[in-house]
Amino acid sequence: MNERIRIVGEVARDPKMLRIQLAYLGYNMTEYASWIAILVYGYSRGGPATVGFISTVQLVPAGLIAPFGAYAADHFRRDRVLFVSYLTQSVALAVVAVALLTEAPFVLVLAAAIAYAMSFMFVHPTQAAILPSLSDTPSELTAANSVSTFAQSAGAVAGPLIAGLLLGLSGPWLVFGVFSVVTLGEALLVARPSLPPSAIRPEQPMGARDVVHASLGGFRALNHDRRAGLLVLVLALSFSVIAALDVLFVAVAIDLLGKGESWAGYLSAAAGIGGLLGALATVSLVGRRRLVPFLEGGTALSGAAVAAVGILPSVIAAPLLFGVSGAGGSIAWMAGSTLLQRVAPEEMLARVFGVLQGLAVLAAVASITGTAALIGAFGTKAALVIVGLVLIAVVVGLWWPLSAIDREAQVPDAEALALVRSMHIFAALPPNIIERIVVDLVPVEAPAGHVLLREGDPGDRCYLIADGRAEVIRGGVRVDESVGGDLVGEIALLRSVPRTATLIALSPMRLFALDREPFLAAVTGHPQSHARAVALAEGRLPTDDQP
Repeated sequence: MNERIRIVGEVARDPKMLRIQLAYLGYNMTEYASWIAILVYGYSRGGPATVGFISTVQLVPAGLIAPFGAYAADHFRRDRVLFVSYLTQSVALAVVAVALLTEAPFVLVLAAAIAYAMSFMFVHPTQAAILPSLSDTPSELTAANSVSTFAQSAGAVAGPLIAGLLLGLSGPWLVFGVFSVVTLGEALLVARPSLPPSAIRPEQPMGARDVVHASLGGFRALNHDRRAGLLVLVLALSFSVIAALDVLFVAVAIDLLGKGESWAGYLSAAAGIGGLLGALATVSLVGRRRLVPFLEGGTALSGAAVAAVGILPSVIAAPLLFGVSGAGGSIAWMAGSTLLQRVAPEEMLARVFGVLQGLAVLAAVASITGTAALIGAFGTKAALVIVGLVLIAVVVGLWWPLSAIDREAQVPDAEALALVRSMHIFAALPPNIIERIVVDLVPVEAPAGHVLLREGDPGDRCYLIADGRAEVIRGGVRVDESVGGDLVGEIALLRSVPRTATLIALSPMRLFALDREPFLAAVTGHPQSHARAVALAEGRLPTDDQP
C-alpha cells in the first residue's frame, strides 16, 4: 500500500498532470452544480414532469453529438481540445446565467441549456484519452485514473454544496454565473501545452466523408471487441442511475424529508462525499490486474444503498445511504474506466469514451424521464427501490460475461514488461499500449547454433532478446552481433520485405516473439515510436559501400 500511495503522490505532483486534474476538478464541480440548478429551475416551473421534459430536451442533442464530437480528441491535440472545450463551456454557462437573471422566456432558457449541455460532452472522453499519454507505466495510469476519480468525487461534493448555498442566496442564475468564472479558470489551467512529443500525431487533411467515417470509429471498435462493448454498456447503465439520483435528490429533499430545495444540493453532496471516500479507496487498486470484481461489487453496493433509502427515508439515514451509494459508484467507475482504457484501441480511445458518453447521456434521459414517471405513479419511496434494484439486476445479469474479462486476461510478465520498457523503440509508447505488447509476447528459447532468422525468408514476427548472443550474417558475411536488450527482425515487418539478414544463436538464448500485427499496430500508431523504428531499421540496412 505504501508503494501505491507513493505512485499516486508522484502522479498528483507532476505539474502537467496536476493542471489537468485541477481543471477536471473544476469541471466536475461545474457539471454537478449547474445540473442541480437547472433541475431546481425545472422543478419550480412545474414539478417532476417539467424536470423530465427539460432533461430530455437538453440531453438528447448532447448525447447524440458526444460520440462524433469526441473524434476531435483523436484527430487534434488532446490538450488543445481540452482548452477549447473549457473556454466554450464558460461562454455557454454565462449565457444561461443571463437568461435566468433577466427572466427570459422558458424557450430561450431551454435553448441556452441545450447549448451548455452540448459544450460539456467533450471533456470526459478527452480526459480519459489524455491520461495514458501523460503516464509512464500501467500503475501510473491506474493512479492517474484514481486521481481523476478523486477529482470527480470531490467535484460532486463541492459543486452541489456551493450550488445549495448559491440557491439559498439568490437562485439558479447565480449558480451559472459563478461557475462560468470557474470554468474560465479551468481553461487557463490547461492553456499551456502538456503533451509529450510522442503523443502528438500530425494532423492529416481530411474530407467531409473521411471525417464522418473516422467519427464512427468508436462504434466499430466496440463492435470488434465485445469486452469493450460490455464495459461501455455497464458504465452507461451505471451513469443512468446516477442521473436518476439527481431527480430523486430533489424529490427526497422536498417530498420525503420536507427540507426544501437547498437540501437537494446537500443530499447530492452526501453522495459526493461517499464518492470521495470511494475514490480514496481506489488507491488500493493501483497495480492490480483484476478489476472486474470492483466494478461488479461497487455497482451492486451503489444500487443496494439507493433501494435502502426508499425503505429508510429519514433525515439521518438518507444522507448516509446516498453516501454509501456514491462510494460504490466511485469504485465501479474507476475500475470500469481503467479496464476500458486497457482494452480499447489507443488511437480510438477518445471516440470509444465518446460513445460511452453519448450512450450514458441518452440512457440518463430515459432514466430521468422514467424516474419522474415512477415518482408520479408510485411515489418517491417506490421509485428509490426500483432504481436501486435496476443496478443490482445489471450486476447479476452480466456477472458471468463481465467476469470473463478477468478470466481471459493475461497478466503481463514482469521481466517482459521491463524489457519492453527498456527498448528505445517502445519507450515513447503510453503504458496501456506497452501492456498490450507484453501480453502479446511469446516466450522462446533457442540453443546455441539455432537459426532464428534466415535471409530471404518472409518476415512474420520480430524478437526481443532477453539473454544470450547471436551473430548477424548478411550475404554470407558476419556484419554484427545482437545481445540481450536488442530488438531483431523488425526490418521485414516495417518494410514488408523478406528478411535482410540471417541470425544465428552463439549461445543459449531466451527471447520473446512479437507477431507482425501487434508490432505494427503499436509502433506505427505513434509518431515518435515510428520514427525510432524507421531510424533503427535504416541503421541496420546495408549502405552502397557494404556487401
